[in-house]
Amino acid sequence: MTVDTKASEPLTGNYFVSNYPPFSYWSESEAVRYETLLKQPAADADGFGLYVHIPFCVERCQYCYYLSYDGRPEEMARYVRALAKELRLYAESAAFAGREPAFVYFGGGTPSLLPAPLLQTLFRELQDCFSWRCVREATIECAPRSVTEKKLILLREAGVTRISLGAQQLDDAVLEKNGRVHLTADVERACEMILRAGFPVFNVDLITGLVGETDESFRNSLERLIKIAPDSVTIYQLEIPFNTPLHRALREGRLAGPPADWEVKRARLARGFDMLESAGYTVRSGYTAVRDPVRHAFLYQDEQYRGVDLLGIGVSSFSYLRGMNQQNLAALEPYMDALSKGNLPLGRAYSLSTEERMVREFVLQLKLGAVRLDCFREKFGMDPQQRFAEPLARLAQSGVLLQDGDELRLTREGLLRVDHLLREFYLPKHRE
Repeated sequence: MTVDTKASEPLTGNYFVSNYPPFSYWSESEAVRYETLLKQPAADADGFGLYVHIPFCVERCQYCYYLSYDGRPEEMARYVRALAKELRLYAESAAFAGREPAFVYFGGGTPSLLPAPLLQTLFRELQDCFSWRCVREATIECAPRSVTEKKLILLREAGVTRISLGAQQLDDAVLEKNGRVHLTADVERACEMILRAGFPVFNVDLITGLVGETDESFRNSLERLIKIAPDSVTIYQLEIPFNTPLHRALREGRLAGPPADWEVKRARLARGFDMLESAGYTVRSGYTAVRDPVRHAFLYQDEQYRGVDLLGIGVSSFSYLRGMNQQNLAALEPYMDALSKGNLPLGRAYSLSTEERMVREFVLQLKLGAVRLDCFREKFGMDPQQRFAEPLARLAQSGVLLQDGDELRLTREGLLRVDHLLREFYLPKHRE
């Protein structure tokens, strides 16, 4: 039986897979077990990843489903103090004592919205708690209008190696219809400054399927970006989760026209990948193309997908420690209140079995386009080819998956719909 890869694809809902099992299966009761795990020393002082969530924006975009707050500049200093408290609590825990991060990621929200003095304070606190001598990659997300020469110099001196600019489009009409506060001129100005600052890796994020986008506007937007020549270009397909302003507008009939369906978005992404490859880029995942696959790697993604420990700090951030998922409290006041009392702001958690850990790494690595079977046999003592025999056969018959020796590889068609395909490999209890 083949897989109907085009069935059951409503416009609304969350499809992007960022973890396993899905967050809805994590529970508050399991957070106690995570706290116990923190009291156990690591078997060795291996490196880990550090994620820092900055939840502030100038204005929330119509499609945004990440936890963010707009118009709260007075909360920023207090929030950075809370981050520092959380960092110290983890640095003093047995699970992280003596360990050093190998990669760091600042996400949001808009991390670059923090004023320069607060950015300096944040980096000082981070590096006081954990040595950065082993950090191979430090990424920060930036919004075009928040980029300044002063902040870029500060970030370079602090050790940032990778800038990720959220442009989304280089078409003013499309930007305005989607609630973006910047225009194309802001994107181009920010790109010029970032390139001049000489960061080792410069990534630009785009989104296809935005309200008001056409085939022509998407193509023109990408052509303008290719002329700028960032090291990396990431193109996401628009989702319309239920907790977004865009979903409310769609439900209430306030959109001028229907949003692009999944086939339209995939067709645009396919053309985008073709354009990038013609310009000398290499497609490295279902979303990203890079100029040099070696120099422009994305360690935050690659290492996390291979099961490396990840420590997430900040409101709503998530961690992964020795086979256990954990997410912080998902509202600003409870998060900061917990830390003011000297408590970790733990929200919900999930302890994975060995089989679930294998599934987690398999589905996440498949997002990169390929999976080495021998690595899974060695690490888990399980053969994915046998464990997933039925879904692998269905996907191969549908033309979205190939086997090349000991490697499973998605075709281009598979890459374009990877997040829709991953549920084929979920355990039955996690498929709802």
